[in-house]
Parts: sequence; structure tokens; C-alpha cells
Amino acid sequence: MISLTPRAARQVRSMQEGLGSPHKVLRVFVESGGCSGFQYGMSFDERKEGDAELVSEGVPMLLDAASLAYLEGSMIDFDDGLQGKGFEIKNPNAQSTCGCGKSFS
Repeated sequence: MISLTPRAARQVRSMQEGLGSPHKVLRVFVESGGCSGFQYGMSFDERKEGDAELVSEGVPMLLDAASLAYLEGSMIDFDDGLQGKGFEIKNPNAQSTCGCGKSFS
């Protein structure tokens, strides 16, 4: 299971309202890149064949099978503090992360 904190869920809902496309939901994914080998990504997308559909804090999420394997057990938070605004993924499967927290190995 991948979960959103209440703060992250509020931010996703706020962003989704501005899309004007009710069929698109949050997609969380992992792709090659970043300074540690893999990087996290998030976008609004429509369901594709083979996607896992999860719901956390009332927010539906889509994940492809490979991303789900890397992200199982992760918590997504939203930080709007002085250090910068953005989503943070706390991934118990990451062996190491870069300083920015956007990539991992």
C-alpha cells in the first residue's frame, strides 16, 4: 500500500480541481534517472491497462506494476515550509537517497 498524508491529499485535490479534466487522477511512478539511479515522478493521467488503482485519504492513485514494486509501503507527504514547496516520498525500500530526496537507489 502507498499512502498519502492528509496534507498531501489536500494538495492533490486542490491541484486536481484546477485541471478541468475529471477523468485524470494522480499517477505516481518511478523512472530511471536522477543522481541516485531512479527518480520519483507524479502526474495526472488516465488509467492504462495493467495499472494498479489505489485510494488513500479519498484520493485515487494509479501505478504501473514496476513502480508499485519500488514504492510498496511508501508515504507521500507535502511540505510547504521554508525549504521549498513540494511532495516528499518516504520510501522504506530505498537503500540510499540523494540530498534533494527526489531520487534513490
